[in-house]
Amino acid sequence: MRQAEKGISLFRPLVVALWFSFLLLPFKGVKASGLLFVFLAVSIPVFNGIAGAVKKMHLPLAQLKKYFPQDKRYLILLLLPVFIVPFVSEDYVIDVAILSGIYVILALGLNVVVGFAGLLNLGFVAFYAIGAYSYALIDTKLGMGFWSALPLSVFLTIISGFLLAIPALRLKGDYLAVVTLGFGEIVRIILNNWDSFTKGPNGISGIAPPSLMGVTIGKLSSYYYLVFCLVVIAVFVMRRVKDSKIGRAWIAIREDEIASSAMGVNILKYKLYAFAFGSFWAGLAGCLFAAKMRFVSPESFTFMESVLILCMVILGGLGSIAGVVIGAVILVFLPEVLREVQTYRMLALGAGLVFLMVFRPQGLFGGKSVSLGS
Repeated sequence: MRQAEKGISLFRPLVVALWFSFLLLPFKGVKASGLLFVFLAVSIPVFNGIAGAVKKMHLPLAQLKKYFPQDKRYLILLLLPVFIVPFVSEDYVIDVAILSGIYVILALGLNVVVGFAGLLNLGFVAFYAIGAYSYALIDTKLGMGFWSALPLSVFLTIISGFLLAIPALRLKGDYLAVVTLGFGEIVRIILNNWDSFTKGPNGISGIAPPSLMGVTIGKLSSYYYLVFCLVVIAVFVMRRVKDSKIGRAWIAIREDEIASSAMGVNILKYKLYAFAFGSFWAGLAGCLFAAKMRFVSPESFTFMESVLILCMVILGGLGSIAGVVIGAVILVFLPEVLREVQTYRMLALGAGLVFLMVFRPQGLFGGKSVSLGS
């Protein structure tokens, strides 16, 4: 058995190198692909050897912790660079930072469903769309402001999460994924075809931005701080919920549903909680998106958005709050950084994700691999 595993570990770098060079072949030709194959075939085993040597050193991390400050007040120093972004960056960077904050909230919501409870949801963008359209319709048709419409929009999103969860949560694994995927497409098609209510593919425009104490939060820098505050609140709430009775029940269901049921955990009830809580954050993110863009249309809520949000969760690590935040920021900023090589940026993104899944399937900050409702 050990010889077989050793043979696979030796063969894997060659397969990865061959795959990456095959992807590069249509763009740069045979010569560049061959050079990439040689480079990866040599560098991957060297990197694995260095990583193995470092692992065998058994670095005394527990002893090193005493040299670092443990007071949580020092976390403010980590938030300081994020806080001063509007003062040192141009509008383009601020705009991308706002979008990354919205996606952080979305990814945290999906992390509840996929990372904590282990339920594979491929239609999470539907709740995002319901939140955005709810605020857009309430604002344009009823004239309610952002803060008045926000609770109602989020409540409608939570109700939609319950309505999906009631028939769907008796399913597991791939079957649940197909049902949620279908729900996402149903919502998008309804928004696209119901012209008299949602204005169809033309979308809804003229959405009012939020205001605070009579001052409209229309500038990018002001909206950045609004999103930043909500992201901090979301992270704080997620950490508290993860350590609560409900969070522990979700993790128990993820690890072993049968054993959890035998220990008295109400499986269906806690799965409903997971869907409702996750949809709450999706609805909040949808309201923020609609208020920022002041326009919504069905093209913003396609299936690929669900895939992108799921990639953020997987990249950071299923169940890891810090990892999901970093994964969301990376997948929002990376395409913008690679805009100069637009032809290759999605290739680089897809190849990087495959590379991550091969060598670190638990994600950047995840622990052991998580089975999604098998």
